[in-house]
Amino acid sequence: MTEHVAVVDLGYGDAGKGSVVDALCATRPVRAVLRFNGGAQAAHNVLTSDGRHHTFAQFGAGTLRGVPTHLTRFMMVDPLALAAEAAALGNPYELLTIDGGALLTTPWHRAANRRRERSDRHGSCGMGVGETAAYALRCESAPRVADVLSPTRLRRRLAEVQDFYGFADTPLDDVVAAFTAFGRAVRIVGDNWTRRLLAEGMCVFEGAQGVLLDEWRGWHPHTTWSTTTYDNVAALCPSFRRIGVVRAYTTRHGPGPLVTEDATLDLPERHNGTGEWQGPFRVGHFDAVAHRYAVEVAGGVDELAVTHLDAPPRCPGLRICTAYEVDGTLWTRIRPGPPRDLAHQESLTARLSRARPALTHRPSDWPTEIGALLGAPVTLQSYGPRSSEKRFVPRGVRRPARIRLPAYC
Repeated sequence: MTEHVAVVDLGYGDAGKGSVVDALCATRPVRAVLRFNGGAQAAHNVLTSDGRHHTFAQFGAGTLRGVPTHLTRFMMVDPLALAAEAAALGNPYELLTIDGGALLTTPWHRAANRRRERSDRHGSCGMGVGETAAYALRCESAPRVADVLSPTRLRRRLAEVQDFYGFADTPLDDVVAAFTAFGRAVRIVGDNWTRRLLAEGMCVFEGAQGVLLDEWRGWHPHTTWSTTTYDNVAALCPSFRRIGVVRAYTTRHGPGPLVTEDATLDLPERHNGTGEWQGPFRVGHFDAVAHRYAVEVAGGVDELAVTHLDAPPRCPGLRICTAYEVDGTLWTRIRPGPPRDLAHQESLTARLSRARPALTHRPSDWPTEIGALLGAPVTLQSYGPRSSEKRFVPRGVRRPARIRLPAYC
């Protein structure tokens, strides 16, 4: 049986999922990379050995290796953003298939997202992903990728979106024409395509954002309108290996709790900075408490990829946090709440906003310590963005003894 792999970020995004997917595609035969959540807001950086760089949004991070991309029904597809990305890549449409059931993100979704962000800072990427999901919950006739094959239906559904949001400055005719052209350029497939790919060879599922931003398990309301755990993968594939990705330090973009944040850490970021809609790029010590929570709510991981391991040697003040102080109480565990309970998540966010690091230390062996804290072997160590800077550790190596901390929460 072919062993498929799912790559999920166990933090707030930006941990290096793209470079991990690229490394997997460079070292083994991969039939396809399947995108299973999010949309055009993804920013997965890949730097090849010969210096080529691309920030992937909707195309899979194996594209520079010639690996096909399939956008599953869980994606939110922005045809205009996808056309721009395709042009930057040399228009590799022959490597792309899209499930007809995937939602379409329109210019009106994007405009509404940015209007909302101006009035109430949430930390969105400003690409309309949240509005696309919210509109689909309100309206059964939300436009989907297969609609581009029927100009009459497409026009009707796009007109409904425009009327709902009230933006008249983007002409309907222009959007219909652009989306129809998109339909001619890409290959739109049905539900059975995913099953076919899975039967033909090893597939890599590439996630977007991170578990701590999950729509149900993240720190509400500073989350995404997308399922960032392995749940969507499980709905598509009966068996797969779960790889969780973390940095050697914890980061997040924009507002929301980052308990271990430390502005004194000298960790310059080449591909991340303050975004117009997301807000500032923030850096903190490795947050074992939050990442253990992510592992738990994601249903566990089989192995870990630890990136940015070149950071600890050049940042002597970097540490690992294993406990918080919250309102006079020591927390070594964040206890998951009931499923889909946003009131609980919002209350948890308020408490985490008051949390401070209580127990920290600097380990002598970062990968071994992180593996022990999160209860899974580190099978990929990354010391730079290129695949040549990745070290794969055989899975036969002994699993680390998990560090068990008392739970006070």
